[in-house]
Amino acid sequence: MSQLTTLPAVELLSRLRQAKISPLELAEEFIREIERLNPTLNALVDFDPDRVRAQAKALTADSSSRGPLHGLPVTVKSSISTAGHRCEIGSTLNRGFIPQEDAPVVARLRAAGAVILGTTNCPENLMAYETDNLLYGRTNNPWDITRNSGGSSGGESAAIAAGISAGGLGSDSGGSVREPAHFTGICSLKPTSGRIPGRGHLPPCIGPFSILGAIGPMARTIADVTLLFQTLSGQDHLDPNSPPVPTRTPSLSDLRQITIGVFEADGLTPVTDETRHAVQTAAQSLRKQGFRVEPFRPTHLEAARRIWWKFFVRAGAMFFAPAIEGKESQLSLTFRDFLNIARAEPPLSGTELLNAWAECDQVREKLLAEMQHHPILLCPVCSIPAFRHGERQWQVQNQTVTYLDAMRFTQWFNLLAAPAAVIPIAKSPEGLPIGVQLAGLPYTDETVLTVANLLDHEFGYTPPPIAL
Repeated sequence: MSQLTTLPAVELLSRLRQAKISPLELAEEFIREIERLNPTLNALVDFDPDRVRAQAKALTADSSSRGPLHGLPVTVKSSISTAGHRCEIGSTLNRGFIPQEDAPVVARLRAAGAVILGTTNCPENLMAYETDNLLYGRTNNPWDITRNSGGSSGGESAAIAAGISAGGLGSDSGGSVREPAHFTGICSLKPTSGRIPGRGHLPPCIGPFSILGAIGPMARTIADVTLLFQTLSGQDHLDPNSPPVPTRTPSLSDLRQITIGVFEADGLTPVTDETRHAVQTAAQSLRKQGFRVEPFRPTHLEAARRIWWKFFVRAGAMFFAPAIEGKESQLSLTFRDFLNIARAEPPLSGTELLNAWAECDQVREKLLAEMQHHPILLCPVCSIPAFRHGERQWQVQNQTVTYLDAMRFTQWFNLLAAPAAVIPIAKSPEGLPIGVQLAGLPYTDETVLTVANLLDHEFGYTPPPIAL
């Protein structure tokens, strides 16, 4: 029955609605798979089968009020407050922290009828593209356990790819739902900041991170991601960064009137041949489906990345400084790697930070102007597929590519606060998944998802061998 748990969430919900399976029966299938695979993957860090059964039994007994996720087993990244579950952000400094209240997005999951399986692993304080920490250790990629599942939502991506979760929530300030999706062969969306409420995220999405950061849905198909987005989005009246934007349903005929810009690299950091081919394959598919697709690369991407670096790396390290002072011996290697990168430059001065904040708006305006004629962009997610645990540089096209440079393709869209989805398209020579990224203008999340769904139907998720 392991293949049942790798079905799309929308298919599982259909079976639940038709009473082909009960919430408790479905929960038992996921419990068995978690007990079978999680010791190898180390994706879930807080899992109690009796707690899962109690939720499922309550839903099975009460069929009077069925929400859109009634009975669906899901997971939540351990940086999103989930009442009664460990949400330690992968740090020994937060050991044993259990929130008393749900983040609004988790409360919406419960109200929609979802069964919370548990919380998932992440790198310490989320500041890495590899999931490893001193509390729980590393999360392994279900396609190859010698490789990582991405970060910082790596526990979430591994669980979903392996079929021990039907979908769930990650968060993304620099690619943290998109890199893991690319590495493990699933789908994800970094929504426009605030469309899914970010209140209750740990650490809080405030200051520059209110632009960079977003809580985003992750699942095996874009249809599943879309359902989660539709269910969880909507204004949070206590969140100053949550806009009153209703969900929309764009028509394909209207979307085919726009021009999609495609680029296979940014002219600075090379990508593998297979990555380039995946982007070309996706572009050709969209052309066959009636879209205008033409080469186009915005000229202000590197300026956006430079400001992202100031906010995420340099200001990010400054945010954590008070909490870690005198406690650096208790920090994980991945977090110390981040601090070493940040400390290679001097701390931001007040003047430099103020200038960066002003320049942020100027660069965003320029990017928005450039994208008026290409409101959707198709590009790589990353220079490489999933890398081996601990690796920090690679040879690509006879050029050395370093850790954060390999991930630059996601970082631009955090600075723009724009929606960006990932869809698995191809495989590397080693059999590792390769995804592509579709990004759009802010608040056009539904447009991005609609186009992404067409690619997902043609390519999309395949279960890793470990799940079968």
